[in-house]
Amino acid sequence: MRNYTNLSSMKTFSGGFNMCFVMICMASTLLFSCENNSASEDSMEQDEPKPEFVADQDNGSIALENGFSAYVVADDLGKTRHMAIRDNGDIYVKLREPKDGAAILALRDTTGDGRADIKEYFGEDVGGSGIGIHDGYVYYTSNTAVYRIKLEEGTLSPSGASEIVVEGFLEQPQHADKTITFDGSGNIYVNIGAPSNACQEQMRTPGSPGQDPCPQLERQAGIWKFDANKLGQTQEDGERYATGIRNAVAVQWNSNTNSLYAMQHGRDQLNNLWPKYYNDSTSAELPAEEFLKVEQGDDFGWPYCYYDPSKEQKILAPEYGGDAVKQGRCESIEKPIMAFPAHWAPNALVFYNGDQFPEKYRNGAFIAFHGSWNRAPFPMEGYNVAFVPMENGVPSGDYVRFADEFANEGGDIDTPSSAEFRPTGLAVGPDGSLYISDDVKGRIWRVFSNESQKMAMK
Repeated sequence: MRNYTNLSSMKTFSGGFNMCFVMICMASTLLFSCENNSASEDSMEQDEPKPEFVADQDNGSIALENGFSAYVVADDLGKTRHMAIRDNGDIYVKLREPKDGAAILALRDTTGDGRADIKEYFGEDVGGSGIGIHDGYVYYTSNTAVYRIKLEEGTLSPSGASEIVVEGFLEQPQHADKTITFDGSGNIYVNIGAPSNACQEQMRTPGSPGQDPCPQLERQAGIWKFDANKLGQTQEDGERYATGIRNAVAVQWNSNTNSLYAMQHGRDQLNNLWPKYYNDSTSAELPAEEFLKVEQGDDFGWPYCYYDPSKEQKILAPEYGGDAVKQGRCESIEKPIMAFPAHWAPNALVFYNGDQFPEKYRNGAFIAFHGSWNRAPFPMEGYNVAFVPMENGVPSGDYVRFADEFANEGGDIDTPSSAEFRPTGLAVGPDGSLYISDDVKGRIWRVFSNESQKMAMK
């Protein structure tokens, strides 16, 4: 299904045009002859300034690292989740709640101002978060399947039918989103979240022990690898690439290191479920959200273990005999390459492969944090896009809050529902701009380097 809308109400910007001068040669009594002028049409075109981005006065209601600005590409789009951007700049967005019977929103700028003025809907009528572009197809996910649909040259949205790549993932009440990424060898990696908080015998019940072994590890709580070019697969056709990951909504292949990375959502409710060992304060700060470098066969410990950043250790979960101190079976479990504050909810990860931003951002990681719900009675936190400098595949310095104040200008809120915006998706455009999506109001920002604009006008 496909329909079209013209976003005529969006801001526009018209650039100036250089005057073209024509040299007229005239014969005279001095027998003056007209030679080719060195200011040819080609050279005049080279002097014409490139299109310039125009920032919104308030950067679209967000705060940015010094040296950067932003404008709103499109707004009021619905629950916009993850994004993928085509080489020509067309934007494809996965909708959590389908609109007009379609799961994908395609956006295009036809006026040259960088703001989307055309939008089209296509794809199966399914929810979910995952989307990616691979080998001329848009791949996207529901909670139980992976689809693809062929992109057509010269058109914004495909007119053909979707094909099923993988189907038959289990229905689950929690952490059902399937997010995806591709390597350079024709494989697709699918995040399959755990259907519970901590694999308790009685879900989210105080004092209930954990199931041991946890049966959810058989088909969930990990990352599975499939052939991206083969249709009609089931989960049994793939292989479990890594396990012990509670939920990695943010999963991304890094072509610079030829390896997989993920951001894990840590467990919830330590104080509510185990007040003997945790109080409101420690529960708000534990466990860390984990930045993982994922190798085939890795086990990151869920549900038996969680990461305590103050101890820099994997700690045994209370459901399995832990007391907030002992490591037990978790002593040899893989650690994260970086830890972030608890309950920030990382939802997107992208490695910066553009050349617009300054050198220190090259090959680094941008991470979108959707924001917490499990910090009460303390204020909720997260709601930002962080940047991590990277070298040789690991962080080379501390993270910074690159884009902030999505929740509101002050940043403190009591409940997630009071957040004005919540960062969800990230993508790098063909010119090196960073795109950020929000799933509260359906806003998409384009972030650009101020220095790039100075260079464009030289």
